Amino acid sequence: MSRRGNCLDNAAMESVFGTLKTEFYYANEFRDLDDLEKGLKEYIHYYNHERIKLKLKGLSPVDYRFASFQHSHQSSNFLGAVQGLRTQS
Repeated sequence: MSRRGNCLDNAAMESVFGTLKTEFYYANEFRDLDDLEKGLKEYIHYYNHERIKLKLKGLSPVDYRFASFQHSHQSSNFLGAVQGLRTQS
C-alpha cells in the first residue's frame, strides 16, 4: 500500500509534463507512434542536455549536476567549475 498523497508530491512532475505538452506535444504534429516516440526522445535529450535555466546559473540540468559533482569532489569553488565548463565547450 502507498501512503496518502500530498499535492506537493506531484508538483515537480506536473511542471515537467506541463512543459512537455506546451513545448513539444502541442507544437508538433506526429504521423504515427514511432514519430512521436522519436520526437519525445529528442526532446528529453534537449530538456536535459541543451536547455539552459537561469535558476541553474545559466547551465543545462546535466551541466549543473556535473559542476555540482566536481565542486563536491574538489576544493575549487562552484563558480570556478561553472566557468571551466563554459570554456571547455
